[in-house]
Amino acid sequence: MALLDTLQQDSWNPELRRYRSPYVFRGQGRLAPLTTSLQRLSSQPREIERHLVRAFRKYAMVNVMPQDQHWSWLTLGQHHGLPTRLLDWSYSPLVALHFATSNEHQYDEDGVIWMLDTAKTNARLPEQLQIMLRQEGSSVFTTDMLTTLSHARPQDGSLPFDAETGWLEQLEQAQGAPFLVLLEPPSIDQRIVQQSALFAFLSNPETLLEE
Repeated sequence: MALLDTLQQDSWNPELRRYRSPYVFRGQGRLAPLTTSLQRLSSQPREIERHLVRAFRKYAMVNVMPQDQHWSWLTLGQHHGLPTRLLDWSYSPLVALHFATSNEHQYDEDGVIWMLDTAKTNARLPEQLQIMLRQEGSSVFTTDMLTTLSHARPQDGSLPFDAETGWLEQLEQAQGAPFLVLLEPPSIDQRIVQQSALFAFLSNPETLLEE
């Protein structure tokens, strides 16, 4: 019970008059750094990212429904095991507990559940992004919201990779520090829905989240 009490702390929201945790959660079977699959694949994740996404978009169409947005492709790739800058989180502490305890080969190690305060995270976003969240009445972004931040779209709808992600680097340079974005993925399948899933990613794919 002590663990559940800790995971559910600060859940009562007096303004809403209901329980709604300010945290999102990530469970790991052992205490390891919060690194993305892209960072674990390469010491230069920024350089390799565009090639991975381009190849996935080219070859995945045989087995998956084509997407019309870069960020939808990225969440789809993460869902199918593509190394990306995205890190999996959940709104549910029980889902995090599952992932912290599901691997029997790690039972001799201490697991860990990370708790991320969404309000404090969003308070460190560039003002432009904070305004967008306030206008939407949301604490997380959708793929549609992120797509509006890309450059003007050509008539054929295509964009080079840098145009899809370049706004992140521009805002980071203006702010002078990396920032973390919370992304709610489209409901691609029931697993995403059942796991109350969302993703987090940094404006700089080379930066470690713990930093």
